[in-house]
Amino acid sequence: MSASHGNHRAKFNATEFFVDRHITEGRGPRVAIECGEERVTYAQLSERVNRFGCGLRDSLGVRMEERVLLLLPDIPEFAYSFFGALKIGAVPVPLNTLLRANEYEYLFNDTRARVIVVSDSLAHLVLQIPRERLEFLEHILVVGNAPAGTLTFSDFLAEQSDQLAAAPTCFDDAAFWLYSSGSTGAPKGCVHLQHDMFVATEQYAKAILKIRESDRFFSVAKLFFAYGLGNALYFPLSVGGTSILCPGPPSPKNVFTTIERHRPTLFFSMPSNYAALMDFRREQGEFDLSSIRLGVSAGEALPAALCERFSRRFGFEILDGIGSTEALHIFISNAPGEVRHGASGRPVPGCEVKILNEMGHQLPFGEIGTLWLKSDAACAAYWNRHDRTKQTIQGHWLCTGDQFYQDQDGYFWFAGRTDDMLKVSGVWVSPSEIENVMLEHEAVSEAAVVAYQDKDGLTKPVAWIVLRPGFTGDEALSKALLEFVVSRLPSYKRPRRIEFVSELPRTATGKIRRFKLRQPSIET
Repeated sequence: MSASHGNHRAKFNATEFFVDRHITEGRGPRVAIECGEERVTYAQLSERVNRFGCGLRDSLGVRMEERVLLLLPDIPEFAYSFFGALKIGAVPVPLNTLLRANEYEYLFNDTRARVIVVSDSLAHLVLQIPRERLEFLEHILVVGNAPAGTLTFSDFLAEQSDQLAAAPTCFDDAAFWLYSSGSTGAPKGCVHLQHDMFVATEQYAKAILKIRESDRFFSVAKLFFAYGLGNALYFPLSVGGTSILCPGPPSPKNVFTTIERHRPTLFFSMPSNYAALMDFRREQGEFDLSSIRLGVSAGEALPAALCERFSRRFGFEILDGIGSTEALHIFISNAPGEVRHGASGRPVPGCEVKILNEMGHQLPFGEIGTLWLKSDAACAAYWNRHDRTKQTIQGHWLCTGDQFYQDQDGYFWFAGRTDDMLKVSGVWVSPSEIENVMLEHEAVSEAAVVAYQDKDGLTKPVAWIVLRPGFTGDEALSKALLEFVVSRLPSYKRPRRIEFVSELPRTATGKIRRFKLRQPSIET
């Protein structure tokens, strides 16, 4: 079912593989999803997927290839909506739940979606956008308490048929989009195809993690991330396993409570969360993580010291890897028993990678260049971004924009971004976006945001500020500037500290010499 196999015009609908197959194979009574007290069997999942698909098609008139937005925390309704849309050949588009109303306005219009499924905790962000500015949106389905003018998700499902034949999609049909943030401009919609989830499962989850029906999956990374979507949705469903969903914030207390209560066998997280877990202790006794057979880390480079300390304390290996929204999931990874601390690992089966210089020539061992990827799980294109698509995807190869080098043993080592993007807590952050906001403040003359390593070796943004005359760089102004940024951007984008300087270092042509501002290590 990859590019090298079979006829790609042959009929294939991802929902039949990930959901419906389990009913015919006798797994209907097995638990597919656990979320708090709630248990959803494969039979219930299949039925609710069918009801949602019928409702989209028959009640709301959604047709094949039309987009359906999902603005949901990690709850079972995400699965019903995602696979229900896929089953009728529509295109679900999970959205980042951490954005602001003006960012959603852009995404609603970019996707041209007529339907959104949103949780009651996030519905106010949709409703505060003036409807005249939303060119396409017609129906708002709310999970939970539905405000006036919206539809109640549970009522909507109850009114539909539980019988639904899958749309006649093929391997290469558009299946779902995931938005990727870029270094410049607005987010880009990565168009993923019907076969991509199947391929990513074979290449990584089955070949590296050796997933099986008895596995219980818990992901700190949320479902709207490409990483989380695999970890907590299509990986478990590919083998008839169980997904453990936690809709709340991934605080150390929530994470440890979920692990001890639900006993996952596979734990997926990011380096910043592994660091937070390491710093968290309770008064009496150690946390019981004995159910976990493997940990996985992605989203940013995992510092070797943090990985070693965590494994020593809790007794299981962490497999670091690198993936991307464009690639769908992890394409370079460490393998069980072959972990090289600090390295991203080696290419997973079915993926090819190469390191090229600016001239497009392949580099020898030890030399840093740009990483290119060949994988049949990679996206087909960016929606409505022809030039960016051509820059990023050239033939079978995708430019990751990451700088890497390869050692003599075939392990790949991350060396930074091609541009100045920062990855903070697994999310790409654009320095220029933060700088532009800071420059709006009356006290700020110039601003430069760069990365620094905290005590755990994790990337955090620090802002270097040149003040206007009449302002003093003190603690009160630092606090005011941080509050100013958070009032305009999601809180994860805020600088972790502010440094006041009389001038910024510049090149002869006036460009900021960012490397001069980067500190090897600053304690937080």
